[in-house]
Amino acid sequence: MSSLISHRRLLASILCSLILFVGVRSQENNLPVQKPRFESVIEQYLKQDSTQPPAKGTILFVVSSIFRKWTHLTEQMAPLPVFNRAFGGSRTDEVLYFMDKIVLPYEPAIVVYYCGSNDINAGERPRGIFGRFKEFSQRVQARLPQTHILYVSINRAPQKKDRWDLVDSTNNLVREYCATVPRHIFIDVNPVLFDAKGQPRLDMYVSDQLHLTDKAYEEFTTVIKPVVERVWLKKTAR
Repeated sequence: MSSLISHRRLLASILCSLILFVGVRSQENNLPVQKPRFESVIEQYLKQDSTQPPAKGTILFVVSSIFRKWTHLTEQMAPLPVFNRAFGGSRTDEVLYFMDKIVLPYEPAIVVYYCGSNDINAGERPRGIFGRFKEFSQRVQARLPQTHILYVSINRAPQKKDRWDLVDSTNNLVREYCATVPRHIFIDVNPVLFDAKGQPRLDMYVSDQLHLTDKAYEEFTTVIKPVVERVWLKKTAR
């Protein structure tokens, strides 16, 4: 038994030495450190903020491509003071990674959040997606306790038809959470994406059957804007 323990200790020592050696060699050779995904996009936002910072206490839209591609957001939400910091393809873990740079410093009065679709495409499960949104929510509450969070439902896009059960489960978890947490609202946009027969309105989607047409964003405005307006007027009336 003692010889077996000694053998294991020797192997562990060799492994540690190898890891240390590789780390030292990497530093000596100045190997490039790989940036997190979207680092360059975030840097562009921060550069823009250095000369034209958004006003604090306004309305922030984040996070993934459904919002990034909302090209007429400012006009369609006018006169509400909105700005967009979405970065396409992002997942909920990446939102958490970057939120200290592109969420909390703005001290928004309202955060309108869309993320989770790319998690589902990556094979993530509803509990994990919800858990990361909950962490986002709790971090916002800790720093900005008066900020409202409006969660826009993950789309039941045709591209995800075989995973609509995962979409629905994630949305339901978030809906239940928002119903119990102050200053949280769940906004379901899926009804406008379906026709009277319960079939997806394909005119709402571009060719990938995931991303949206201008018509879809017009419909989104009719659902999302009244909720944002109601919250904004309540906050500014104080």
